[in-house]
Amino acid sequence: MSDIKNLSLKDAQEKLGAKQDELAALFKEAKREDGTYDHTKVKSEDVKTSSDFVAAVKQRNAELDELGEHIEELRELDLAEKNLKASQQGRRNFPLSGVGDAPANQAQFKSIGEMCVGTKGFKNWQNGGRGGGVTLQFEEMLPSDFLSSSGAVMTLGQKALMTRAAGYAPESLRLPGIVEAATRPLQLIDIIPMSRTDFAAIKYMEETTRVHAAAEVAEGGAYPESEFVFTERTNPVQKIGDSLPVTDEQLEDVAFMESYIDGRLTYGVRQRLDQQCYIGDGAGSNLRGILNVAGIQTHAKGADPAMDAFYKAMTKVRLVGRAIPTHHVMHPNDWQGIRLTRTADGVYIFGNPTEAGPERLWGLPVTQNDAGAEGTGLVGSFDPSWITLSEKRGIDIQMGYVGTQFTEGKRTMRADMRAALTAFRPAAFCSVTGL
Repeated sequence: MSDIKNLSLKDAQEKLGAKQDELAALFKEAKREDGTYDHTKVKSEDVKTSSDFVAAVKQRNAELDELGEHIEELRELDLAEKNLKASQQGRRNFPLSGVGDAPANQAQFKSIGEMCVGTKGFKNWQNGGRGGGVTLQFEEMLPSDFLSSSGAVMTLGQKALMTRAAGYAPESLRLPGIVEAATRPLQLIDIIPMSRTDFAAIKYMEETTRVHAAAEVAEGGAYPESEFVFTERTNPVQKIGDSLPVTDEQLEDVAFMESYIDGRLTYGVRQRLDQQCYIGDGAGSNLRGILNVAGIQTHAKGADPAMDAFYKAMTKVRLVGRAIPTHHVMHPNDWQGIRLTRTADGVYIFGNPTEAGPERLWGLPVTQNDAGAEGTGLVGSFDPSWITLSEKRGIDIQMGYVGTQFTEGKRTMRADMRAALTAFRPAAFCSVTGL
């Protein structure tokens, strides 16, 4: 592609687009349904082995790099040319002195003082004792030339330099919108089944004893007796709330402020709910999160690789909890250790660094959650039969006066919701420790 350097900017951009399409077509042709690439699917006669396919990709990437560098060089040249033309323009469209294309009466334009002392009339006046006054005429100069000289601060009797401090301070325009502060996103409640309740507590019956005594019975023999016992369980609906005092002026003078506060309070309440569903300790008005539910299973990683530990936890969910595991939950740092796992010769198990890679482990999706500390993960069956998050109502936003706020021109906006997390079968979940 030695002819690239001869391409114009437009031609180079068109060729870059064509080469990008060519590389995309090559990947599409070789890609299999599982995301890997099979060189035998490529119809080109030049691609007969995996090495040929890799070489073809590298060649096209090299061509794209060369085209991109050439386009950047052309853009830099174009920008330099525009900057040069701009520098040759007069201040506020006044012509500059010494510009080759300027009219003859504007060439090599001197300051007004220099032109005065150089005229014959000024010299005669000076040699004659400087009596009276003197009138000077500059027939070859245009009014705009004098304005240009004035714009360049070259007038007679020059005084203090006019700056932003001693002159006219420039205006500053604030960009619209805001830069949001970083905060933890909602991570867990998206995979928890949701339901509605009209009551102050979730009550349900749990089969706490289940003994099947079925056996073979001889003719005339006594039948064995099974045993089943139910226990009523109660899980209270708890409230999560937040509030913010705000002045009348802030609400009246900033058009979006009320909706901004609504959104922030709403998000904060749901963010707290997301955290409580995972690590809430159930004390006082706290919800009891999954990791603190009595009866969930646990598995210590020990000397096993982290991937093996999660598989063994899946087995416990299946064997003891008699449930089908659906999700892994782990801290981003713990998932990072798994995602970067390599073979002895340096090959990444979960795909090359150039690939996004699946956020899945043993076929189950991985939910990254940093509400809890790293080192502990969770395998669970997030099925409505085994767990549900019940909301008594949605988030309610209200505004009112607290204490002396009415006489102080203030108001308080508040948001709250009521919910309960119920794990009907705790054994359907297994925490993984020591990651």
